[in-house]
Parts: sequence; C-alpha cells; structure tokens
Amino acid sequence: MNTILQFMKKNYKLLLVVTFVSLSLLAFKSNFSSSSDPEKDKLLIELLTFVLEKGHYSPATMDDEFSKGVYKDYIEALDPSKRFFLQADIDEFSKYELELDDQLLNKDLTFFDLTYTRLIQRIEESKSIYKSILDQPFDYTIDESFNTDYEKMPYAKNTSELKERWRKQIKLSTLSSLVDRQEIQDSNGVIDKDLKAVAAPLDEESDFQDAAETENKKELAVTKDKKKSFDELEKETRESSLKSLDEYFGFIKDLTRKDYFSVYLNSVTSKFDPHTNYLAPEDKERFDVSMSGKLEGIGARLQKKNDYTEISELISGGPAWRGKQLEAGDIVIKVGQGNQEPIDVVGMRLDDVVKKIKGTKGTEVRLTVKKVDGTIKVISIIRDIVEIEETYAKSSIVEKNGKKYGVIYLPKFYIDFEDRDGRDAGKDIALEVARLKKEGVSGIVLDVRDDGGGSLSTVVDIAGLFIEEGPIVQIKSAGKRKEVLYDRDKKIEWDGPLVIMVNSFSASASEILAAAIQDYKRGIIIGSKQTYGKGTVQNVIDLNQFVRSSSVGDLGALKTTTQKFYRINGGSTQLEGVSSDIVMPDRYSYLKMGERDMKNAMPWDKIDPASYSTWLNNKNFNQVIMNSKNRIAKNAQFQLVEDNAKWIDSRSEDYVYSLNIDKFKLAQKQIEERAKMYKPLKNYSNKLKFNSLPYEIEIMAKDNSLKEKRQRWHESLSKDIYVEEALNVLDDLQGKPIVKKPMNAKLKDGKLVKS
Repeated sequence: MNTILQFMKKNYKLLLVVTFVSLSLLAFKSNFSSSSDPEKDKLLIELLTFVLEKGHYSPATMDDEFSKGVYKDYIEALDPSKRFFLQADIDEFSKYELELDDQLLNKDLTFFDLTYTRLIQRIEESKSIYKSILDQPFDYTIDESFNTDYEKMPYAKNTSELKERWRKQIKLSTLSSLVDRQEIQDSNGVIDKDLKAVAAPLDEESDFQDAAETENKKELAVTKDKKKSFDELEKETRESSLKSLDEYFGFIKDLTRKDYFSVYLNSVTSKFDPHTNYLAPEDKERFDVSMSGKLEGIGARLQKKNDYTEISELISGGPAWRGKQLEAGDIVIKVGQGNQEPIDVVGMRLDDVVKKIKGTKGTEVRLTVKKVDGTIKVISIIRDIVEIEETYAKSSIVEKNGKKYGVIYLPKFYIDFEDRDGRDAGKDIALEVARLKKEGVSGIVLDVRDDGGGSLSTVVDIAGLFIEEGPIVQIKSAGKRKEVLYDRDKKIEWDGPLVIMVNSFSASASEILAAAIQDYKRGIIIGSKQTYGKGTVQNVIDLNQFVRSSSVGDLGALKTTTQKFYRINGGSTQLEGVSSDIVMPDRYSYLKMGERDMKNAMPWDKIDPASYSTWLNNKNFNQVIMNSKNRIAKNAQFQLVEDNAKWIDSRSEDYVYSLNIDKFKLAQKQIEERAKMYKPLKNYSNKLKFNSLPYEIEIMAKDNSLKEKRQRWHESLSKDIYVEEALNVLDDLQGKPIVKKPMNAKLKDGKLVKS
C-alpha cells in the first residue's frame, strides 16, 4: 500500500544523505565482486541503517528494545509455523536478542549466518520427515487433535517432538482432503464448493497445507467415477499431499542466501514503520511493474511445477498472445536469445527463467516448449511493451429506473515515472469520465474498493475532475513546514451526482481521494465503517546511486517513509482512515486487518486545515444518506452479511481440530449447516445489466480474452449488493426532491408486512 511522490526529488534532506553516503562509501568501489555475498551484505547494512537514520520521517532508536523487535520478527518470518527450528536452536539464537543493534552498527553478520545455516540444515532434515510420514497410512480412528495457533505454540523440544508436529500437521491436511473425496463420491461427484471453502480448516501460515488444499479443490470438479474404497481414497490423499510438499520444498530449494538476507533486512526496516521495506533487485522490478502496469517482455505469466516452468496465462494484447503459438499449459524447456545457443532451464529457479525470457522491446527470444499434446516446438517471439490490463481503470454502463449510470473501477493509482507521456490513473479516469458523459450518464460511481494506493499526483488529478479548484491534500515532512497540493484547473469534468465506494482495504491514495471528496462535500462515501488507515508517504531510493563501482552488482532499493499526508480539514487518515458517510456491513467488519492493527504503525495526529470552500450543490445529502441507511437497516441481505461477519469473527479464534475422522466430520457438518445460512450471499442478484462502452465493444470483437474478462466483471457487478446500493444513492442524488412514499404496514405472524 504505497504512495510515491514525484516531487520527492526536491527533498533536500535526502539529497544531503545521497551526497554524504556516496562520499563515505567510496572505499567499497573495488573491494569485492558481486559474487562475494557477505561483503555485499555488509555494504547493504551500512547503506540501509544510514539512509534510514537520516531520511526516515521518524527514525527508530536502535537500542536493546529495537534489537528485541528485530529478533522476534526475523525468527517468526523464518519459521512461522514452528516446524523447522528446535527449542535448542532458539536458545542458541536468543543469546543475540539484545545484540542485533550493535551487530547492525558494526556490520556484523554472526547472527544472520548462524540462523541461515541452521535453517538450511533443518529444512534438509525435514524432507525425510514428511516423506516417511506419508509413506504409511494414517489411522483416523485415534482420538487426537491439532492446534494451529502457531503464535502461542512452543518450539519442539527435540526431533521426535518435531516429527510428531509434522505428523499432525500433515494428518490434518490429508484428513480434510479425504473427507472432501468421500463427499464427492457419496454425492456422485457433485459437491458444494462454496460451503467447503468456508468449512475447511484454515492454516494461513502453512504453505504446504495451502498447496494441498489447492490440489484438492481442483479435484472437487471431478464428476462421477467408480466407487473407491476407503483405503484407495486414503492413499490418494497421501499421494496428493506428497506432491504438494515436494513442490513446496522445490520452491524452498530455489531460495538463495540473498533471499533470506532480504528477510533479515526487512525485519530491521519494519521496526521503523510497516511500510518501510528493503526491495531486492527482483522486488524493485516487480514494484515498478505494479506501479506502471506495464513491462517489456513476451506477455506471459509463469509458474513453477516441480523442476519445470509452465506457462500459466497469456496477457491479452501481448506479443505471445498475438503470436497464437504459445499456450497456457506449455512447459518451457530452453530459452535462447535471438540466434544464440538456447540454455536449458529445467531445474532453474523461476526468477532466473523470467529474467531470461524478459528483455528489451524489439529483441527476439526463442522458447523451446513441450506442448500440452507432448510435442516439442521452438517458438520465436519479438519482445514488446506489455500492458497489464488488470492494473488499469475500466468503466461500465448500467440502466436503472430509466436513467443511465456509469461505474468506474480503479484498482490502483498507477503511473509510469520513466515515461511522462505514458498511461496513468489521472489521465485514464479523465478519459473514462469523458466517455461516460458522451453516453449521457446521470451519475457516476467511482469504485476504489481494495485499491491499495499508488501515485499521489494522480490523486490530485482525479479529485480535480470533480471540483472547480482548490487544495486536495496536505503534506508534512519531519521538521519542515507543510506543503499543500492543489488542483489549479478551474474546469470541472463532472459536476453531476458522485459516489465513491470504499472498503477496509482501500488505502493510502484511495483514502486521500475519499477524504478530499468528503471534505468538499462533493460526493458521498459509501462502504466499510472505515478505510485502511495508511496516512504516510514513501519514497523509493535506488541504493545503487551511492556506490561508484558496478562490480558490486545491483543493490536494490529502499522504500522508506519520508512524509505524512493530511486531509484538507487538517486531520490525518493515519490509523483512523476515512469514515464512510453510509456504512454497509461487510464480511470482514470485525477482523483485525487495518493499519491500526499493525506493529510499529505511526501515530495519528492533525495539523491546521487548508483554506477551501465546500460544494454548494448538495442540499439533499443528509436526506440521501438517511434514505440509504434506512434501506440498509431493512435489507435482509445486508442483515445476513452482518450476521456472517460476526460468525467469521467468532471462527477466527478456532484453532483446535480433531484428527478423528468421525469427530472431524461432525464438526465440519456443523460448520456447513451454519454456512448454508449464508449461501444466499453467493446467489444474490441485483437484476441489473452492466455493459461495456461502445469503444470497448469494438475492441472485444477482436479480443476474446478481454471480452471474457469484461463478462466476468459485469457478472460480478450484477451480483454485487454494494454496487446496487451505490446506484440507489445516485438515484436519490438526482436533482428531484426526495419524497417519502406513504407506506401501509401491518403485523402478520409477528412480522411487519409492507404493502
């Protein structure tokens, strides 16, 4: 959830840091090669600690308390479900618990080297553990249980206790899979996947269980088959679990020392605040792609399958998609650059395969692939700029009560910092608004649910589309006067009814937009009780600029919090987020998942308000809000959502699962029975028909992939009760006076019946 500022280049404090650090690190210019990881690690520590101390908005004091926090977070990150380390390991590690601040200042890698070496050792030992466990059938008649509350779980005292923990973890996974298989068979291949998704025991920190459940979900689609015995089904579950664990350990095998060192560095940076992170070179590249929504390559998503790299999806419009030779499911065996000898990539880590396939626009890559039919084929692809369509804004039109309305979805406040003429969220939203106006819409819903933020400049541009001119957001740097970002364009692109949809995952830039619209009283904010609550600004600092010699290799970047932003009314969105004008119940209302629930989050505060005038054409806002609240309170579907949210919250503390098949089935049956109450939430339809705009219909005639994606989106909108209520609000916001219709009501069987 990152907000990046272009004008951070004007931040003189950071420029001072750049100059000072560059001078102090010249000694590193030729002392080692890129293959000398320990020396490179020491350089990274020196760079990070210095830049954080000088450039962070509120730098943490590196003392014993700091050291304890780094130690705890790092050990938890290495072994979150406590299935590798023994208590003896922790006892040995804990000697350094109060020394990490000193080790960091002295560029001492003793603690990291010890934990890294031990982890690799324990991982190797675990391979034989899970294989031996899955070599024998489980006895599901034994009355035993497993507690998945890893945070409170002690470390295993010895190897035999660790093996027992592995046994129970795996048994829980296979038991869940076995029960599913039995249900499939008993129901002639038909099973309610929605109920199983709710009922299955969840272990968020256990990667291998996630993989096993994913494998099992694929098999939920199995239809009628010959009746299999219990022993046959039990064996299948162990084989499936073994396959998943092999894939999981194959992923672990691909991790290198530098990957684990990144984990260590991020345990350090997170002590400053949750959004200060070290970005290794690959992470920095992924971050840039997520911000710009485009990359240079062939336009294919890859995934690892054991030692093989598989094409999982072709990106619509990309060169691989246009070439029509590469398909999802193809296995990449070799990669060649133009006419050069191709390199065998079987067994190669996924990141390295990706690096070889990606490349500069206009260059050729030759992929030797094993097709889904088993044939081998060499496919030549000319790389190009690939736009990731899912990143970009999109809009739809819907008719309701004789009026047209527009719905714009913005997944991210994207921008390409390298190409000022490229696409960005501000330009695209302006274009979508213009297109909707051309279609004669009477109101617009701007949906920023699940939008984690992005570029702050695009927020100013988007908010400016709906007001005449004025301040949009205030910025405060440590020890400096505030800066106010203004919309200075007097033109209003849309002066009609406006609704902004948010939820608890709307963060950062999304919150700035919602806050500005709310403070101006320009539109109505509808959604979760409050948004995420991230009111800080991050700047990405390229660490390579501090070292002259390229022999060091790519050092990556540091994303660090340098500023805080404030609403134009002076309040911060930090921790508190933006409170919706109209609160709609959602399934995750009671779960802890906002900034206020994160460790080391920066505090809430406020500054003086900016000077601004509220929107005048909103005289019926209060009545509109009251009408909506009344509808929501009386809506049976929303009441069901609220009840579901409370149930999900109550289940979040359920950690203990029986490993006895009869007791497990009974518990699952009880959960499924309760889950049936909430099935109407999945089957809901708002009876509205959503359509693409004319320009997009023309494109979809030639692009089946885009057509399919838009059809899925429109289908989801037609099942979305939140969008329906947002459109109801637009209805009420029309210039007509709101008159409450007389309602006849009477009691029947103790219930109010309207007529």
